[in-house]
Amino acid sequence: MQVNRIRLWYASQPRAFRVLLAINVVLYLAWNLVGVYIGGVRSFVIDHVALNPDWPGILFEPWQLLTYAFLHLSPGLGGLLHILFNMAWMLWVGGDYEVKYGPGRILGAYLLGAIGGALLTVALHALFPSFGPFGGPVHGASGAVLALMTMVAVHQPHERIGLMFIGVVRLIHVVIGFLVLDVLFLSSGGTSVSAHLGGVLTGYLLGKRALEGKHPTPWADAFFPSRSSFRSRSDQGMLQRMEAWLADRNAGNTENAAADNRGSIRTQPSDGKGLDPEAEIDRILDKISAHGYDALTEEEKRRLVDTSGDA
Repeated sequence: MQVNRIRLWYASQPRAFRVLLAINVVLYLAWNLVGVYIGGVRSFVIDHVALNPDWPGILFEPWQLLTYAFLHLSPGLGGLLHILFNMAWMLWVGGDYEVKYGPGRILGAYLLGAIGGALLTVALHALFPSFGPFGGPVHGASGAVLALMTMVAVHQPHERIGLMFIGVVRLIHVVIGFLVLDVLFLSSGGTSVSAHLGGVLTGYLLGKRALEGKHPTPWADAFFPSRSSFRSRSDQGMLQRMEAWLADRNAGNTENAAADNRGSIRTQPSDGKGLDPEAEIDRILDKISAHGYDALTEEEKRRLVDTSGDA
C-alpha cells in the first residue's frame, strides 16, 4: 500500500517536475550508493560531469554547462538537504505555474537557468581565477531552480508563498532574500554564488518575456507532446480522492489480510471479466506512472473515479 501511495503521489505531480525530480533523485542515489565508493567513477564525475569553469578547458567539455545542474555531490546530511530544498522549491513554486502554462516553461527555465548560471561562473572565474565562489567544481540545481523562481516572480509579481516562522510573503521578496544571503556569504566559499546570480538573471529575462505575453521557451514544449491536455483541477481532485481511498483501503483491509494468511483467496471480479479489482487499479497506476494521467482511456478514468468513491 505504501508503494501505491508513493506511485500515486508521483503520478499526480506536474509532468515537468516529475521528469526533473526523477533525474535528480536517480543521480543522487547512484552517486551515494556507487559513485562515492569507486575512485574512478568519483573522479570522472567530478572532473568531467560537474562544472569545472577553467578556461579554455570548458570548450572541450561543453556538456558541463548543463550536466552539473543535475548533480548533488555533497556528502552526508548537507547533500541530502541540498537536493531536498532544491526539489521542494521547484515544486512549491513551479507546480501551480505548470498547471496554468504547461510543462515546457518549467523545463525550459530549468535548463536555460542552468546554462546561464554556468556561463556566468565561467566568465567570472576567468576574471577572478583565485576567488573561491567563482571557481569549481560546481554542482547542484540551485541556479536552475532560482531561474524558475525568478521567472515566476517576474511574470506574476503578486505571487505569494507561505514560509515557516515568517508567514505569507511575495515570491519576488523570497528571490531577493536569496540574493542577499549570497552577497552576505560571498567570501565564505562552498556556494557557487555566480551560478545563483546567473540563474536569477536568466529567470528575470524569461519572466520579462512572459510578462510581454510571449512564450519564453517554446522549444521545450517538444518534450511534452500532449500540450492541449494538461491535467485539470478536477482531475487533481480525483487523484486526491484516490489518495484518501488508498488510505481507507489500507485501514480497512486488516481483516482481509488476516483471512488471506489463513489461506483464503480473493475471487471477486471487478467488472464481470474475472479481473481482481486491486490488480486492475495497480495496472492503471502503472500506466499513469509511465505515461501520465492524460494517457488513460475514459473507461480507466471512470474506473478510478468509481473506485475512489467506494466506501
